[in-house]
Order: sequence, then C-alpha cells, then structure tokens
Amino acid sequence: MSTTLPQSRARGAAHALAEGIRHLGDFTTSPRVLLISGFAVVTGSAGVLAGLGLLALIRVATNLAYFGRFSLTDLPLSASPLGLAAVAVPVVGGLIVGLMARYGSEKIRGHGIPEAIEAILLGRSRLGLKVAILKPLSSAIAIGSGGPFGAEGPIIMTGGAIGSLLAQLLPVSDSERKTLLVAGAAAGMTTVFGTPIAAILLAVELLLFEWSPRSFVPVAVAAIVAAVERSALHMPAPLFPFSGEIAITPIGLGCWVLIGLLSGLLSGVLTRLVYACEDAFQHLPIHWMWWPALGGIVVGLGGLLEPRALGVGYGNIAQMLHGGILPASALLLLVAKAVIWAVALGSGTSGGVLAPLLIMGGALGAVSTGFLPTEPAGFWPLLAMCATMGGTMRSPLTATFFAVELTGDTHVLLPLIAACVTAHLVTVLLMRRSILTEKVARRGHHLAREYRVDPFTLMRVQEVMATSVETLPATMTLHQVAAHLTSPTTRHPSFPVLEEDGRMLGVVDPPAVLAWRRAGRHRRLTLRELLAGHRPAVAYPDEYLDGLIERMMAANVARLPVVGRTDGRLVGYVGWKDLLAVRARMKQEETQRVVFHRLRPIKIPGAR
Repeated sequence: MSTTLPQSRARGAAHALAEGIRHLGDFTTSPRVLLISGFAVVTGSAGVLAGLGLLALIRVATNLAYFGRFSLTDLPLSASPLGLAAVAVPVVGGLIVGLMARYGSEKIRGHGIPEAIEAILLGRSRLGLKVAILKPLSSAIAIGSGGPFGAEGPIIMTGGAIGSLLAQLLPVSDSERKTLLVAGAAAGMTTVFGTPIAAILLAVELLLFEWSPRSFVPVAVAAIVAAVERSALHMPAPLFPFSGEIAITPIGLGCWVLIGLLSGLLSGVLTRLVYACEDAFQHLPIHWMWWPALGGIVVGLGGLLEPRALGVGYGNIAQMLHGGILPASALLLLVAKAVIWAVALGSGTSGGVLAPLLIMGGALGAVSTGFLPTEPAGFWPLLAMCATMGGTMRSPLTATFFAVELTGDTHVLLPLIAACVTAHLVTVLLMRRSILTEKVARRGHHLAREYRVDPFTLMRVQEVMATSVETLPATMTLHQVAAHLTSPTTRHPSFPVLEEDGRMLGVVDPPAVLAWRRAGRHRRLTLRELLAGHRPAVAYPDEYLDGLIERMMAANVARLPVVGRTDGRLVGYVGWKDLLAVRARMKQEETQRVVFHRLRPIKIPGAR
C-alpha cells in the first residue's frame, strides 16, 4: 500500500502535466476564425465599392472645380481654363472641408491612418456612420480642389469604418471587431492600388498590433477578395508597369544603401515639416475650421508655380518610372510638393500620404540620377519612392512589396528591401515617432510598435518562485493565528498551512480569519479543522506563468502557494512581485553585455 499510493500520485501528476501540455500550441486561434473570415468576405466586397466610389468622387470633384462640368473623365489639372483664378479653388475646397469637420465629424480631419490606429487602440475599434460617409466625401473635395494628397489614407479610413459598422451589428469581441475594421481597410487599399500583399503587410506592420492567425487570416481574405473583384472589373494592374534587369554588384549595393540613407533623411524632414506646420496653425487666433482654407491659399500659389504638385499626381509617378523627368524639373516638383503637402496636411484638411510620399521620393530619385550609376530608366526613382514610403511610415516590408506590386517587377526586390531597410533604420534612429504615430502621441497616448513574444509564455513558475517560505502548522488554533497576523513582527499578509508531513492544507490571511470569526467559529479550533474540505488554488513548478496569471485573476489573489504535482508538498510561493521580476529579467537580457568565451593567444612550440 505504501508503494502503490506514491506510484498512483506520480501517474496522476504525469497525466495532469501531459494534459496541460496538450492544450498548449503555437497559436490560440479557434475555429471561430472561419466565421470571422466569412464576415471578411462581405467586408472586402464593401471595401471595393467604397474604393470605387471614392475614386469616382475625386474625378467628379476635380472636373466640377477646375472645368465646371459634371464628368467622370480623368482630366489633367494643367488643362484647366481657370488661369490665375485656379488659386481660389483649393481655398474654397478647404473651407468646405473645415465646415464638414466642424459640423459633421472632427474625425475626418487628417490623413486617416492615425485616426484608424486611435480607434483600434482606444475606441474599441468603433467607427461611426458619419465617418464612413463624410471621410470619402471630404477627401474627394480636398483632392478634387487641388489638394496634394492620395486616396489611400481616406479609403483606409472609409474601409475600416465599413468593417467596424458591420462588426457593430454582430455579436463579436473587441478583437474580432478590430480584425474586421482592418480587413475593410486592407480591402480599400487593395482597390485603389491593386496591391493585396502590401495591404496585408500594412495591416500586420501598422494596424493590427499583433501577429496571429485569428486576425491575419480574415484580413488576408478581405484583401484577396478585393483583388479578385478588382480584376473582374478590369481595373489596371500593375498600376505603374516597370521592367528592367538590375546587376547585383557591391557597387550597386552601396548605391542602394545611399538611396536609402537619402530617403530616410527626406522622411525625417517631411515628418518634421508637417508637424511644424501643424504647430504653426495651432498658434493662430482663429478656430481650426478656417485652417484648411488658409492652407488652401498656399496650395493654390504652389500650384501656380508647379501645377504637377496639385492633386493625386499618379501621372507624375508613371512619368518618373519611365525616366521622363529631368533632375532640375524633379527638384522643383519635390520642393513644391513638399511645401504645399506639409502646409495642407498641417492645416487639418482631409487626404492621404502614400501617393505624395511616392511622388516626393520619386523626385528625390530622379534628382539622384545625376550622380548615380546608369541603370534602367526609372530605377532610382522607384527605389527612392519605396524607401521614402518605408522610412516615413516605418513599414519597410509594406513599402517593398507595395513597389513590387505597383510595378509588377520582381527583379528589383533585393534593391528595394536594401533601400527600405536603410531608410527605416535612419528614421528609427533619428526620430522617436513616425508621421502616423506622432499625431496619436500628441493626444497623450503612447504607442509601441515592437512585437515580441510574451515572456510569461516562456517562463515556468519554478524559475521565479520564492523557495524560502514562512508557514503555519495545521495544529495552530484560530486564536493563535489571529495573534500571529496582528503581531508587529509579522512580515507577510498570508501564510501557507502545512501538515506535519509537508502537505499543504490551504492559505490563511486576515480576510479568512475575519470571516471565521464572523461565522462564530470557536477560537480553539485548529487550522486543520477550519480548512477541512477546503481546496485551495495552487500553482505547480512546471506550469507556465501565463496560465498562473489567469488562475490568480480567477481566484482574486496576489499570491499562490506552489506545490509538487506528485505529493502536494509545498515547494515555494509565487506572488505579483515575482511576476514583475520577469520584466526586469527581460530588460536585463537586453541590456547586460556578457562575454562567454575569450580568445586566447596561440602558443607556438619553441617560440619565445
């Protein structure tokens, strides 16, 4: 009998450990992801409709503002008959956007992505119907009246609002609502540019704030659905075809890095310029409703100097990729576009940042062709476009695949990633925030965009528990326990209760003693009698900390005794202070520098 009982306990402990391990996996995704993916199909289709609607609205607004006619024809702004009167068009457009923001929804201000991030992190991924309607309308007016913006930021916000509205009609969690919001945003971006892979990567690098199948799969479904429907509608893809064989050489690598360095510096200048303009508007003694109209004055004057800087400017991108812009002309476009874009965006009007970044980066690349080796026409502008976008948005993978999908040329993948990583490194080292997160930070919210494995899923209880534990004997009476807990020499609020053989009966703390006294329990009753039939919450040395934290929360306790699985004997104690030490240990692993092996000089026989 004495040998059978320990063996039975050992088998039971091994079974319990095996069951615990069986429930662990690489991911926590459940079959419910299939249901959310089904909703993502609907969201993707809705994102396509929203994208098509926005592009049509931009063309209508442009033709009404500059040509005085209702038409969906894509006409160049340089063909407008307005002459000097064209300066007033961005002013009127800014005034309309300001009125819509004040009396409609203030969330339509800006380029859309920071607002989407804020809704995801702080607003339980809830966006209203007003945003879904007013954001594309205000963006169409701002861009159609000459605003130097792209359609991608507004459509990301609009697609996200559609996904959020759909999710608000369904019984879903906050996490699932976030997934559908981002799915709508990815579908919208895919519709505008025909870049489903880049849209998925943008979701991962910027919007989801996680990397798990439960969110990745539905977002990918929405982007794929949007790409298929876009193709069925015979929309052009790739949007800006480019082809050219690139020689992979050490000199070429140095030039790719140089372009990345220049693009990173440009990203920093553009980001600081935008927020310098925003700060300047903040000091004006007038309501923010009027700011877009004032910004429109600068846009109009800049348009007189360089008409190509107005509007979306997709034609500029195509021209650069074909090598059709000379360095001097590109420099003028870069300066004019940067100034009017920064002023307009700082004024709080509505518009996107991707297309302007591509144009300004491409202009930098066109300027750089004067001192870089000869490559296929448009190669250096393409590289600088991608790097400027990746550095400014802090999303190098998104920018790399965005450029590949825009051009349809995979031969440039290696130069693109080299330039993007360089630009990303430059901006990360030079600036604490990106152009997308600075706005959220200025509203008092800190964002961390570094994804790491949770240390609590890697460490076991035995690695952090205290092994020196003060305990109470099971023979102690209720009166003795009360006196002990109120003694000035007592250092802890709770104590494990042990039998003579070391088995743990439970934990005693002041609330438990108070409850026993209020229940009229006799003062001479022992802890063995008081804890009879009680099954305390315990921890095991071999379990992971994430499961322990859940158990502590369920039991509403700050400490748990640690017992052996085989015999139930107390082996340690773990509390919230021990859990906090995990963070300190993680920080130490990142900062403490240790040399494990030192090189020793080789002794040659016979040498002095």
